[in-house]
Amino acid sequence: MKVTDDDDNEQPWDGKTFGRLKVRGPAVAAAYYGGAGTEQFDADGWFDTGDVAHLDPNGYMQITDRAKDVIKSGGEWISTIDLENLAVGHPDVAEAAVIGVPHSKWDERPLLVIVKKPGKEPAKGDILGFMEGKVAKWWMPDDVAFVAEIPHTATGKIQKTTLRDQFKGYRLPTD
Repeated sequence: MKVTDDDDNEQPWDGKTFGRLKVRGPAVAAAYYGGAGTEQFDADGWFDTGDVAHLDPNGYMQITDRAKDVIKSGGEWISTIDLENLAVGHPDVAEAAVIGVPHSKWDERPLLVIVKKPGKEPAKGDILGFMEGKVAKWWMPDDVAFVAEIPHTATGKIQKTTLRDQFKGYRLPTD
């Protein structure tokens, strides 16, 4: 197993630097049923799992996000899952999702989408103030959007593709 950046450079095993999780070995299939999926393998047989992870010096791996959901801001990666988990820790938040929205300088920046708990009325500043100091400053969402509900799949996963469509053309106040 290894973690690489977008240019396929192996990342250090420092427990912090994350990138694409790749695996290879006798128990890793060479393709999906019918031969599909061979594009997920490189010339050396490494399979790109589609996950973003980091490895610590002892070889312990932690998956931090899906590659398709991670936000790439100014060449750095921001984990949507970490931001979502932090936001739902706020006492007035029922559910949270984070998506990347286009930004003219940074390529993408995080937009935090919130469903309020019944009877609660948190403001954008309340949510961002709660998160401040708990993640790197450059990870902080640039805006908060309040919605009545967040779309889910039949299995209960957040449908980030639907959210991206819903917020297509959204302009951040920082852009």
